[in-house]
Amino acid sequence: MSAMTSSVHAMVFHRPGEPFAACEFPLPHLKGSEVAVDVVGCTLCGSDLHSWEGRRTTPCPTVLGHEILGRIREFGPTAIPRDAAGRPLAIGDRVTWSIVASCGGCFYCLRGLPQKCERRVKYGHEALRSGGELTGGLAEVCHLAEGTAIFRVPDVLPDEVACPANCATATIAATLRTAGDVRGRRVLVLGAGLLGLTACAMSRWLDAETVVCCELSPERRERALAFGATHVVGPDELASLVGTLTDGHGVDVILELTGAPAAFESAWPLARLGGVVVLVGAVFPSRPVSLSMDDIVRRNLSVLGVHNYIPADLGEALRFLEARHADHPFRHVVSAWVRLDEVDAAFEAARSPDILRMGLRPVRAG
Repeated sequence: MSAMTSSVHAMVFHRPGEPFAACEFPLPHLKGSEVAVDVVGCTLCGSDLHSWEGRRTTPCPTVLGHEILGRIREFGPTAIPRDAAGRPLAIGDRVTWSIVASCGGCFYCLRGLPQKCERRVKYGHEALRSGGELTGGLAEVCHLAEGTAIFRVPDVLPDEVACPANCATATIAATLRTAGDVRGRRVLVLGAGLLGLTACAMSRWLDAETVVCCELSPERRERALAFGATHVVGPDELASLVGTLTDGHGVDVILELTGAPAAFESAWPLARLGGVVVLVGAVFPSRPVSLSMDDIVRRNLSVLGVHNYIPADLGEALRFLEARHADHPFRHVVSAWVRLDEVDAAFEAARSPDILRMGLRPVRAG
């Protein structure tokens, strides 16, 4: 898109089963500390697929896409050109930002849950409204609301590594923060999608002694080894392996990243006395699970849920990627980059279990 262009091209999602619609919107008129960014790329997350397939409710019509990488186009009149880490920002800087913009003063913000802000703007999840159409990544420009934590992206991170940082990587940073110190601990990761692979790599970065990844697909199990898992296993052999590795005590931490009730039900009994189970993957409706309350009490278990993250987790995600992205095949996470107007084909391709991420890039004139 030329700097002189007054309109922005976007692909709008109306409902499951219907092709995306190409639309033009005016460039955002910035107020206060708002920021406009030119979208460099947007990768398709599993939750985007759930919305597209109708497995979860999404406000429509909308501009989907929240794993976004951008370059600063314009600052609002009162914006302070510094990122959330205090570093200076300038026009053209490559940035990522928190998936939720928060007010900082509501009930949930004051209790450490800015991602649940009562006045939140959630990128890639907002219905179209006048003056606020461009809140998703499937567009040429994204309009960042006040209260968005913006981070400058380290130059060493390729686009395909940095693009999923504000969802997949930051969510795992939040997951491990919630799990507590994993140094010298045994961690069980359920699932080897991008969340699971990132959890393997980040757990090792945080000095976990053992990282077991349980995954149905043999191909994905092999991939988990490349991302730092010390052991990989299918569901049928999981209990036996954990028993052998832990002398029957069980693992210290279980990270449930599949959202599958059966995966959780088979794995949570493998936590040791005093262990921690963190649930992350269940972001779409599923059947209830059965839990024995007295088992949780007598075994001193902690069962915790994580949804989205706080801004500090995105900062931690970027530090992790800067330190370790070259040690693992993060550069191959995006199977292909396609044009924004090829979005329907990209979603179809992303359904394949062999594909971790499809990426879309705007094609700009000038």
